[in-house]
Amino acid sequence: MIRIGALGHRLAGAIALIGLSALLPATGHATPRVPASDTEIVESLPAVASWSREERRLRRELVQHPRDEGVALAAAQSYLDLARSQGDARYAGYAMGVLQAWQPLADETPNAILVMHATVAQFLHDFDGSERTLRMALAGHPDNAQGWLTLATILRVRGRYEESDKACRSLVRLRQNLYAVACLAENAGLRGDHKGAQEALQGLLDNALLQDPRQASTRQWLLTTMAEIHELAGRVPQADTAYRQAMGAGASGYDVLACSGFLLNRNRPAEVLPLLEAEARSDAVLLRIVIATRRLAAQNKLSTPQREAAQRDAEELAARFDAAALRPGNSQLHAREHALFALDVRGDAQQALALARLNVQLQREPIDLLVFARAASAAGDDGARREVRELMQQIGLRDARVDAVLGGSA
Repeated sequence: MIRIGALGHRLAGAIALIGLSALLPATGHATPRVPASDTEIVESLPAVASWSREERRLRRELVQHPRDEGVALAAAQSYLDLARSQGDARYAGYAMGVLQAWQPLADETPNAILVMHATVAQFLHDFDGSERTLRMALAGHPDNAQGWLTLATILRVRGRYEESDKACRSLVRLRQNLYAVACLAENAGLRGDHKGAQEALQGLLDNALLQDPRQASTRQWLLTTMAEIHELAGRVPQADTAYRQAMGAGASGYDVLACSGFLLNRNRPAEVLPLLEAEARSDAVLLRIVIATRRLAAQNKLSTPQREAAQRDAEELAARFDAAALRPGNSQLHAREHALFALDVRGDAQQALALARLNVQLQREPIDLLVFARAASAAGDDGARREVRELMQQIGLRDARVDAVLGGSA
């Protein structure tokens, strides 16, 4: 099923094949580790129940038929699903490897391969590469709904709302009305039409077809989108209600992270840890755990063992960011989370501001502008505050949280 939302990462898209070394997350040490021999095991990837056997089968089929479109798509999707669930970009790198038989991408590349390539690229934040590939795919097959939806998401993440609207409207022509309405509603909410966006989303939620238990994940996605629009409007109680409704069984990793961010913004760290305990320890998840535990420690609400565990988590996260910074061209990909780490863990407003400024060159979701505003305010930098306001005006974003942070400063 195609999914959209403020999440630019629920949908997929891929980039031109890049080396796996650029995708490997830190192993906990800032200094690169060089194996003593080709047989040395550097790290064992986590085993995922019921997945390894299927993965081995797909690998065997790919060896025998490397350009079998169906096998390649199944394998790439399997790796990408695992990358999302585990928060581990290595699996997205493997998905890219599966598609390398079609390098370089060209007009004659199967359309489904192009869209999958663009989907993985989106996950890896290669938005330019993903957009190029999607436009190539859609030029030949303008009836590809997932292609239009992924393109709309990428354009939204970059702050190009009018272009995103055009991609959303292509879904109307293809009779993908639920996704078209949600897509346009999210863009409307970002622009400040909070009432219109909420009414459109509520209309979808009230649809009898979405009351079916099998549509629970779709309802959760719509509720999370609704909660985010309430946040943009500054309607905290309504956002709280929508997030609580979205946090039922099966909530996606994106839903959980969005709710965790909301709770931290409202200074409710005790509610964050139970929410994240079952999530894979991606950088984004570990960051929010570290922020929550530090706030609880400041309130004297952690035992000594908990404080020690929190310190180890903070050291692990610092090592991950240090290691990521060593990989060429990788700093910008992690700049949002790194900025939050600098701001909320290390208390380094100047570093946070530099990272936040770097981040908005790549992506301009509300959280990116909010982090930029918070860092500018913490650094006491009026010029940076003006930058935030000008960027908000340029892309047309309206966000009550950013307004509250910037206040009436020059």
